[in-house]
Amino acid sequence: MADPQKTYRIFLSAAEHSADAHCANLIASLKATDCNFEFSGIGGDKMESAGCTLIEKIVHKSAMLYNVIASIGGYIKLLLRVKKHLKITRPDIVVLCDSPALNFHIAKAAKAVNAKTLFYVAPQLWAWGRWRMDKLRRLCDRLCCILPFEKDFFAQHGIECEFVGNPLLDELKPDTEYKTKNYDGYDPSNINIALMPGSRQAEIKTLWEPMQRIALAIRKKYPNASFTTVAPDAEKQEVLKSILVPGFRCQYRINEVYQTARDCDITLIASGSATIQAAAAGCPMIVLYQSNKLMWHIAGRWLLKIKNLSLVNILAQDGIVPEFMPYFNSIEPIINTTLNLCKDKTELAAISRKLVDITSQLKTDKPAADRVAKILIDMLK
Repeated sequence: MADPQKTYRIFLSAAEHSADAHCANLIASLKATDCNFEFSGIGGDKMESAGCTLIEKIVHKSAMLYNVIASIGGYIKLLLRVKKHLKITRPDIVVLCDSPALNFHIAKAAKAVNAKTLFYVAPQLWAWGRWRMDKLRRLCDRLCCILPFEKDFFAQHGIECEFVGNPLLDELKPDTEYKTKNYDGYDPSNINIALMPGSRQAEIKTLWEPMQRIALAIRKKYPNASFTTVAPDAEKQEVLKSILVPGFRCQYRINEVYQTARDCDITLIASGSATIQAAAAGCPMIVLYQSNKLMWHIAGRWLLKIKNLSLVNILAQDGIVPEFMPYFNSIEPIINTTLNLCKDKTELAAISRKLVDITSQLKTDKPAADRVAKILIDMLK
């Protein structure tokens, strides 16, 4: 068993806002045990506040697959810094949270200094990149997944994986009850729509303006329609406010995905982790994602191995919510789909019920961070 007299060094790597929160919660869970730890890593404000010494804050620089090329120079410099840090500190365990494009490289650096590796949020090799399965076997000592079907998928490929629950749902209040929305008195002329353009710079750049134009088209049909926009932090909120389409207006909230989804009738949302919280709120959604058109046609469309790309449709194994991933030529199909959904309260209620059914199955008896903390401590034995 782990030695309570020893101080263990843990390095954590998180490149996204969600991963920053997951790692911060993991740090808190580890601190609540009888073991002693020193934490260092790369991540964001939440990890730093939890007690992690960051060698670099990278969350605000996060990029999606097709946009990472533009920042490759910065990532190379970051990897060099991480390698140097690992050689000096010799951590006992390196925790790699999401972002496999970056974290596979960090896992390789961890193995070079004989550190154990724990992947928290399994890489989505079931969607694309299955050729990296051998790499995962070599670089991963323990694998934690947050989607139930992943455990069987990785087992079929000879990799032991443990479902730890979904940390996105752990962030909700403990007494949160998953409830479907009541559309009995719903009136589309007074519809309240949430806009969630994502947390990454690339998402905001490609989705925020189209979302506003879709909103203006909806308001043209329903003049009393109102909009609430969710930003991940105050800095990104200012970015959103600086890129406004003439005539568009909305309210803003910071990092309130679930509550905003509960308060609104429908949401236009960037593909990603926020869709899980919106689904838990029973909020019907249209899922959007944009990519580099050339890269999509050269590689993306051929690499993807699944029909549906949004997390909620993947979990449902069905297209229960409309998804435009990616879209290139026009936002008119999105406008038409949104308007058709807005006026159909029967369909809205049906989608809400299905979303709640899906996400209620992700809940576990213990928070994901506590489960991952136990696995990590077992690795110290």
